[in-house]
Amino acid sequence: MNLLILITLSVIMLVMAVTAVVHKKLTVAVLATGVVSLMASVMYLLMAAPDVAMTEAAIGSGLSTIIFFYVLNKIRKAK
Repeated sequence: MNLLILITLSVIMLVMAVTAVVHKKLTVAVLATGVVSLMASVMYLLMAAPDVAMTEAAIGSGLSTIIFFYVLNKIRKAK
């Protein structure tokens, strides 16, 4: 059961990574990278590494996504 969940999360991560690279809109790409990081965090938690999972969730999916959206907002206002 645990292996099935890990495979499902890996497929979701792969689809979101391809979406982030291929998509034309930057907001969709930023959200896709946030989802990739969130899925990585869940995978770390399932593999019994809660400290790495908390760090990945806080920094990877949380703070990085907020910083990316802040920068996108600043770029759009500068134009």
